[in-house]
This record gives sequence, structure tokens and C-alpha cells, in this order.
Amino acid sequence: MSVASLRRAARESVSGLPREFWWLWTSTLVNRLGAFVATFMTLYLTMDRGYSATFAGLVVALHGLGGVISSLVAGVMTDRLGRRPTLMAAQASTALSVALLGFMEHPAAIAAVALLVGMTSNASRPAVQAMMADIVRPEDRVRAFALNYWAINLGFAVSATAAGFVAEYSYLAGFLGEAVLTMVCAVLVYVKLPESRPEKGAAAAAADAEVGLGTVLRDGRFMGVVGLSFLISLIFMQGSFGLPLAMGAAGFSTGDYGLVIAVNGVLIVLLQIPVTRFIEHRDPQRLLVLSALLAGYGFGLTAFGGSLGVIALTVCVWTLAEIINSPTQMGLVVRLSPLHGRGRYQGMYTMSWAVASLIAPLLAGWVIDRFGAAWLWGATAVLGTVAGLGYWLLMRNLPAAPGADGTAPEEAAADEPAAADSASGSGPAGLPLPGPAVTPAPSSA
Repeated sequence: MSVASLRRAARESVSGLPREFWWLWTSTLVNRLGAFVATFMTLYLTMDRGYSATFAGLVVALHGLGGVISSLVAGVMTDRLGRRPTLMAAQASTALSVALLGFMEHPAAIAAVALLVGMTSNASRPAVQAMMADIVRPEDRVRAFALNYWAINLGFAVSATAAGFVAEYSYLAGFLGEAVLTMVCAVLVYVKLPESRPEKGAAAAAADAEVGLGTVLRDGRFMGVVGLSFLISLIFMQGSFGLPLAMGAAGFSTGDYGLVIAVNGVLIVLLQIPVTRFIEHRDPQRLLVLSALLAGYGFGLTAFGGSLGVIALTVCVWTLAEIINSPTQMGLVVRLSPLHGRGRYQGMYTMSWAVASLIAPLLAGWVIDRFGAAWLWGATAVLGTVAGLGYWLLMRNLPAAPGADGTAPEEAAADEPAAADSASGSGPAGLPLPGPAVTPAPSSA
């Protein structure tokens, strides 16, 4: 492919998205550049503070529990108070709690503040996802979610490397650095992002009064997506929990694990945008079934990974599944969410990942200790098969409502301002992109 072709592909990947999206994207990138606590919590507690692995596991679990608790609360706040105030409050409180955690000395205080950090850091997700759905045209959402996911992984790849050097100097500096960058995100949201919650007419206000958490729980198709998201999350999280345990038991070093897991981050950074361009307007049912099977059997093949090269190849398989699944599933979540209930729906969806983050390490440790790593990888293959079948059943006869991705007429009308803004072809930081904005073809969804 020529340089001109690469430039054209890159331009088409980012063209046509509104200026507000790029400020939100920038906020996501800055936030992930500051990620320190979630990455180095265990090392901080065991190596710097001298606590036991059991206590470190308890603190990490409490951090995850905080995310479970805040998912639903933040979803309700996103709908009632608005996306912008919820996002600002979440990021400002995260900055303060992360800074506070760095100064805690007593074990009980560390555990309590870790729970608080988990609650505040996870509270921004429903607001970010709802705001993104508000400001991006329906036909551009898969691409927008993919770009945001790319920013998350790019920021994490850079921060993990930089934070490692910071930790060698001072863990406290890492905590304070994350606090500062998170507060920068809060200021960025305050200065650059207007409220995006759709205006409510009388009929919409009446409908909104009926959209509570009970409404979400009674939505069978959407709760099916939440359940499938939980299964997929259990599979993907074995890259962080099951894989290092299995490799350690097989005699591989921590450096070996670092090399193979780096393949995941590098591939996402390199392939997320071009793969999304290829799948953007393809049948989401087939994509989700394919991603579930690739995830399950990609991890399943680890049972045959007798060498570092073979394990790296299995990482390539399930990383491709991750690249396909994330934006496609997010598009489905938005499609099934009512316009004025997006926060609650996004909160319930976010909770599926938070609950999986609690269960995945316990599941991995128990299966490996009791039965051996091969049984864990066999279980992932089974889960992937079940999830693939679930996606196929769930999306049969999915109504094709008016709109590029099945959105309702009310939503299509609410999306008109975003469509008008995107016509300007704004890029990151509001800078105009070279060349005309590209209008994608209608989605196959």
C-alpha cells in the first residue's frame, strides 16, 4: 500500500466526527496516560509496603467491588443530572481519592480508600459512553467507539511503560501523577464539552419517568447482551489473570509473560482502526458470533502452547476477537438503549465488566489449582461457544427500526445536531482535517 493510500485511509477513519467527540477522545487518552493505580496496586502493596499477597488480593477485589457499586449509581446520575456534571464529578473525585490513597498508612485505611477509588474511577464510564452516543451520528458510532477504544489502549501502553520507571523512583509520585492528569480531564470536560443529554419534550419526559433500573432489568434482549458481555469479559480477563498464572506454573518467567501480553497492546494499536474500517458496515450478528468464537478458542489454544512463540500466536487470535467485539458490542448496546435512558442502560452494561473483574481472578486461580491450566483453557472454549450461540439467538429477528443502525425516529431527530457538526470535518482538538469529510455507506445492521 502506498503512502498516499495510507494517508487517505487514515483521513477517512477520522473524518466526519464532531469536534465534541475529539475533545471526549482527548479526555479518554489523557485519562489512560495517567493510569497507575490499577496497574501497579499489587506491586505497590507487596513490594513497596510489604503486605501479603492475600491482603493485596483483598484490596484489588475491593477496588473492583467499588466499580460494581458505582456502575448503576453513575448510570442513574447520567440520565438525571446529565452527562457533563456526572463526568466532571467522577473525574474530580477520582483525582482526589487517588492522591489520598498515596498517603494512606493503615491497612484498613488503604482498603477503604481503594474501594472509594474503584467507585469514583468507574463512575465516569456510563457518562462517557452515553455522551459519545449522543454526539455521534448513528452510522458513525462503531467507528467512534473503535477510536475511543484505540485511545484507551494507546494511553495504557504508554502509561504502563512510563509508570514502571516512575514506580522505581517513587510510588507516591505515580499516585500524584495520576491525580493531576485525571484533574486535567475534569477541567477539559468543564471547558470544552457542553451537555449532550437530549432535550425532553412532554412525551419524552413522561417516558423517562417510566425508565428506571427495573425497566432495564425487565428488558430481556438487553439483559441478554449484559449476560453475554459478562461471559466475554470472563474470557478476555484471563489474559491478565489466568495466562500469567499458567505461564508461571509452566516455568516461564515474568519477562516472558510481559513479552507475549505486549503483543496484545501492540496489535490493538496497529489494527484497531484498519480492522474497524473493514467491519464497520458488516452484519453485527456475524461479527459478534465470530468474535466470541475467536476469543474462546484463541484462549483454548493456549493449552497447546508449549513455547513462547505458540502462546504469542494465541494472543494474536484473541486480540483480533477483542478488536472486533468491543466497538460492535458497544454499537449494539446503544441500539438497544432508549434515548432518555442511555445512562441507566450503559451503567448496567458497565457493571457486567466490573462483576467479571471480580470473578475472573478467583475463577482462574481455583480452576488452575484444582484441575490444572488445561481445564481453564478448555472452559474458555466452552464459554466462547456458548457466547457465540447466545449472540446468534439474541440478534435473530432484531427489529430494523428507522435510522442507520436501527435507531428510533426520536433518536434520529436528536442526532441531527451531531450530524450537522460533523459536516465540518473537525479532528482532534477541533483542528480541521485535510480533505472532505467522508460519509460512510449505510450500515448493514
